[in-house]
Amino acid sequence: MTKTEGMDQGRMISGAAGGALLLMGLRKRGVLGLGMAAVGGYLAYRAATGNDPVMAAAGLSGNASAAKPIFVEHSVVIDRPAQQVYDYWRKLDNLPHIMSHLETVTVLDDKRSRWVAKAPLGTHVEWEAEIVNDKPGERIGWHSLPGATVDNAGSVQFESMPTGGTRIHVALSYRPPAGPLGAAVAKLFGEEPSQQIAEDLQKFKAAFEGSNPKN
Repeated sequence: MTKTEGMDQGRMISGAAGGALLLMGLRKRGVLGLGMAAVGGYLAYRAATGNDPVMAAAGLSGNASAAKPIFVEHSVVIDRPAQQVYDYWRKLDNLPHIMSHLETVTVLDDKRSRWVAKAPLGTHVEWEAEIVNDKPGERIGWHSLPGATVDNAGSVQFESMPTGGTRIHVALSYRPPAGPLGAAVAKLFGEEPSQQIAEDLQKFKAAFEGSNPKN
């Protein structure tokens, strides 16, 4: 995906979310309805024109990629050896079984992969990522490649516990397609990444401890 395609896809998602929020806000009454309509109208305007009046008024660039990244991290302890848990994560096409927001992860070569993730209003975003830190049984680190709709980076650490289990620590840094407001929109639609990661790790713990994965 080129940088231009990524920007167009981000504007499409922003416009769809903005239109939906605008309609929802108009149907509601009171301060909440006015707020939703205002945010929706702002997102729809920015998607349609490519201009960001709020950023312009502040004397800043309207490029969403200039926004500060959002950081998410969570940990969970699993009653399985670190090497076994690492092996499952390192097979990247297993990741959609762990993280509910992912639709597919396609391995391109030893380091590169293509990710497709769910976005608000039934849309999706995709990007290519590259593994930049790989220490078997201990750590996997990656970042998205240029042109990604969602600029992101992350790491998973596997810490062996004295009990024989593994403490998994997941850290993610990302910029949503619509910038800071994109995170707020995603949260309204029940797709807030911090909550998702916490829930996904608990589900993974329950599933992994209750089975004996070979892949």
